[in-house]
Amino acid sequence: MNGLIRWNGRSLASQFFIMGGLVSLAAMFVVGLIVTRLIENAVIHNSGAATALYVDSVVAPLLPDMQTESLLDEASAKALDETLGQGALGRRLVSFKLWRSDGTILYSNEKELVGKRFAVNSKLAQAFAGSLVARYEVASDPESAEERRLGKPLMEIYNPVLQPWSGEAVAVLEFYETAEGLEDSLASTRFWSWLSVAGLTAIFFLVLSILVFRGSHTIEVQREALRARVDELSALLAENRGLQRRLRLSSQRAAALNETYLRSIGADLHDGPAQHIAYASLRLDSNLLVDATTMPETRQKELAWIRSSLAEAMKEIRDICKGLILPQIEKASMTDIVKRVVEAHQQKTGTHVDMKIDEDGQELAAAVKICIYRFVQEALNNAYRHGRGVEQTVRAASRDRNVRIEVSDRGEGFDPNQVRPASLGLVGLRERIDSLGGEFDIKTGEGGTIVTMSFVPMEEEE
Repeated sequence: MNGLIRWNGRSLASQFFIMGGLVSLAAMFVVGLIVTRLIENAVIHNSGAATALYVDSVVAPLLPDMQTESLLDEASAKALDETLGQGALGRRLVSFKLWRSDGTILYSNEKELVGKRFAVNSKLAQAFAGSLVARYEVASDPESAEERRLGKPLMEIYNPVLQPWSGEAVAVLEFYETAEGLEDSLASTRFWSWLSVAGLTAIFFLVLSILVFRGSHTIEVQREALRARVDELSALLAENRGLQRRLRLSSQRAAALNETYLRSIGADLHDGPAQHIAYASLRLDSNLLVDATTMPETRQKELAWIRSSLAEAMKEIRDICKGLILPQIEKASMTDIVKRVVEAHQQKTGTHVDMKIDEDGQELAAAVKICIYRFVQEALNNAYRHGRGVEQTVRAASRDRNVRIEVSDRGEGFDPNQVRPASLGLVGLRERIDSLGGEFDIKTGEGGTIVTMSFVPMEEEE
């Protein structure tokens, strides 16, 4: 099991190199054996055919009509002895036999074999069928005892003697020759055959290996790219899940904050304008206004109190509405929005706010503009409420729709951990910014407070 796991862990190129190498070696061995054997047989057959043709041209004229003669006459035997025992033919031939179809030896240079009958082997039968048979081997036939004693391979040739007019094999010439140089020729043939097969197999395998390694490299590159893409998508999916969780939490908190806003507005209306109107209503029911005996000065004074209460109620209602209703900022730039908030804050509180704005003029989304307005408004209110408006500063920058707003002061600061979760200010700002995919940060201490918000381009968020 571990071996299989290790094998599967290898690259496709290494798997091909190992398995392909083993298969190529096996194929080279099989093909080499076949090709070498075929070439050896061809060389032996061609050499035997040349020798047989030469022997046949010398011996055939000395043979009588083998169709009518059962044994060679003395004259023919003597002529063969003289021919085969001298000259080039005598030096080449080790032995010579003339066979009849029934396995009887009609002539041999080994006189003790003449007239003996042996079983017809496959080589002899093939020769009587009209085919030339050539073998290069150590003699193993029963009638080849003398040749076997030499202990070395010899060229054994069976050449059919054909009848001129019918082409029928009437006898077979069997002879052994030393075949000097044939062993060297066969060795050279084997060497070059194996070398050719090994070379071609190596070239073929190397070419395939190059192609496979290139393909494997391409696959590995694509696999790494795919793995990186999968990792990236997994990270994006995890980030998306986190954003979804943040969105759900922001929606839940926004719903809770809306209820808190409504309660706060209700409380402001109840504790402010409603009290003044109730006071005015009570004064209207007073007997001083309907009693005829009431002095005009007293009645006018009472009416003045009623008018004052109603005016105070209207003023508080206008202040509440002013905080709820936004000015027309849909077509305003970031610079205009920040200036409006700062000017309104300075007019309301009588404090000074230092501004620094850097904008490239690109249009921002309406939701971002509203968030900028509320952020600067609430941050300046907190700076005035908690930091007493000391060295209030607003820094705003917008480049390629990357927005960063920073509001700071040099007041005493506060502890962020002591801010109540139900607080509408900072908590509301954080939730508003989170809901739009922005980032909110606050740093506070003895040296003052810095509140920061930032947004990436809305297209990326969408």
